[in-house]
Amino acid sequence: MSKQTKQNLVVTVGGHPRFVSEQSDVVSEKFVWSYEIKIDHQGDEIVQLLNRHWRIVDMTGHIEEVHGVGVIGLQPLLKPGTQFIYTSYCQLMTPQGTMSGYYEMQHLDGKHFLVNIPTFILSAPSEFIRLYKSILH
Repeated sequence: MSKQTKQNLVVTVGGHPRFVSEQSDVVSEKFVWSYEIKIDHQGDEIVQLLNRHWRIVDMTGHIEEVHGVGVIGLQPLLKPGTQFIYTSYCQLMTPQGTMSGYYEMQHLDGKHFLVNIPTFILSAPSEFIRLYKSILH
């Protein structure tokens, strides 16, 4: 479990990302994971999650930058003492990689700030990794 704290917001990557074998295909170089993010608001002001930015790196070193409005179609308001939990997905062309990033947040007075999302590892089961490597050679 990875945590990052800023502006009284604690961002936690819950457990380990889950490899979704039923949606993955080694031959097509399609590897899918689900991951859970929890944002605990320990401050005393209402804040809103406006945007997300992800930096996704696969095992070849290829970097994909993903920017978007909100998360899972929402721009949630977080009241003091509440938490927001969501599950999302990531697809890579290799069986291993990492994700990290940040959220752009806003106080009700309009002041923006960034909250880092800690780096977490995406790793398929060893049989997928072995099969992937055997296909490459």
